[in-house]
Amino acid sequence: QVQLVESGGGLVQPGGSLRLSCAASGSIYAMGWYRQPPGKQRELVATITTSSSSTNYADSVKGRFTISRDNAKKTVYLQMNSLKPEDTAVYYCNALKDGMNYWGQGTQVTVSS
Repeated sequence: QVQLVESGGGLVQPGGSLRLSCAASGSIYAMGWYRQPPGKQRELVATITTSSSSTNYADSVKGRFTISRDNAKKTVYLQMNSLKPEDTAVYYCNALKDGMNYWGQGTQVTVSS
């Protein structure tokens, strides 16, 4: 059983920054962030493994977003800089355990002037 709780979303102007966090329970193999813009499919933002700290980013966020984690706290972070209106979406925390994917409830990020 894995429970995920996201926080840190909100309204920000273009060019601004936000940091999302997600706290997990249980032993996690990998964690990541996905997002779902209004009317669109959920898409990968970034992932990180708990063992090697290998990271993976969507092309659209490379150079702007940074994923990190604290294994002891079982928490993953997403630092989002240089935000653009197209980053507006509900952001979901994801955890992989025993081949199963678990999802948080999501946090809204709105980028608008």
